[in-house]
Amino acid sequence: MEPACRKDKQKQKETPTRGDRAKQKSAQQELKQRQRAEIYALNKVMTELEQQQFEAFCKQMQSQTE
Repeated sequence: MEPACRKDKQKQKETPTRGDRAKQKSAQQELKQRQRAEIYALNKVMTELEQQQFEAFCKQMQSQTE
């Protein structure tokens, strides 16, 4: 009977508890939020850069025609 008892204890240790699952889910949600914020920040920077380059291009084209 003792070996069966040991197997039960091993199974209990291997399966994550509710607290562990909740922590994993919370950590995963935080990671998603952080990644989303980084993507939005990068998108903003890239949009600003694109706008600056477009304005520089327009100035260059305007000076060539004059």
